[in-house]
Amino acid sequence: MDDDKNLVEGEIVEDSTGGVVDPDQAGLILNLESTIKGHLTQIEKVREDLSQHRDMLKAAFENDLVFNEHAEAAKAANKVKAKTKAEILKKPDVAELAARVKTEASEFRELQSALSDYLREFNRLSGISEIEGPDGELQEIVYVAKLVKKTR
Repeated sequence: MDDDKNLVEGEIVEDSTGGVVDPDQAGLILNLESTIKGHLTQIEKVREDLSQHRDMLKAAFENDLVFNEHAEAAKAANKVKAKTKAEILKKPDVAELAARVKTEASEFRELQSALSDYLREFNRLSGISEIEGPDGELQEIVYVAKLVKKTR
């Protein structure tokens, strides 16, 4: 019965998987969630301000006569440039090269995506966040997190 003196009353908190979370960790998680929500609110306010100020800046340019004249000249030059580019792309050797570039770019994106998956799994299994590259240089595994609206 002496063991009862060492008991501390506390709340049992379960995580999303049903496991028990340490009350200190639960408080930390709640504080972190609150900080995230605060940042999201701040980001939204800055996004709105930025949008408003961009519109104001755009209007300043649109209302300037000299700028509009130059913009029209640039638009005409871009049409000529696009037409010339299309003509060059019709040449067989250039068309073949453009197709190769498109294929290689797609392959590059697929390889990058696969590498990301491999690194995530390597880190999960080993707990190691560094790996030696083919050149012998030590490289760190980093992740970029972002929020996207959940589809239901």
